[in-house]
Amino acid sequence: MDGNRKYKFSWDVIGADMADARPSLGDSTLVAVYRLLQFTMRDVIEQRYGTEVTDELFRAAGVVAGKAFFEKFCSEAKTLQELTRQVQEKFRELGIGIVRFEITDAEKNYFQLTVDEDLDCSGLPDSSDQICIYDEGFIKGILDSFTGFDFKVNEVDCWCSGARTCRFNAQVAG
Repeated sequence: MDGNRKYKFSWDVIGADMADARPSLGDSTLVAVYRLLQFTMRDVIEQRYGTEVTDELFRAAGVVAGKAFFEKFCSEAKTLQELTRQVQEKFRELGIGIVRFEITDAEKNYFQLTVDEDLDCSGLPDSSDQICIYDEGFIKGILDSFTGFDFKVNEVDCWCSGARTCRFNAQVAG
């Protein structure tokens, strides 16, 4: 069945030669366009399947993206220090956000990190919700790939809940 999937992710769908594909516009777009895609998808999925399923699907998509991100940008990291440096550099370079690892306890497999200027939510109106569900999955995908463990990642602070930064706790599930 996997071979017959229409939407299975690979980096090929991103497009290798943007100079040929978009000679005038290049490979960049506005944050508003990214959010237009993300929040309309959330809206449609939530209307059809409910909030819980929407969150589950966005978190799962984040895991796929985080694993792909790790393979493409961080797979050569051999130490936790190398991984954190590469994640910080690539998040900034790609405009995802500004990452800071506040706690890295490799012995307990516990991490706490923040993402400032987060692509998903920085600048959105205040609400009572932590909305960076996709980011939870993305971070999980990176940590799972690097460590070989199954992580649980929870957003504990969010721009949208007034924190003005997104903070995530990550620990081995179980």
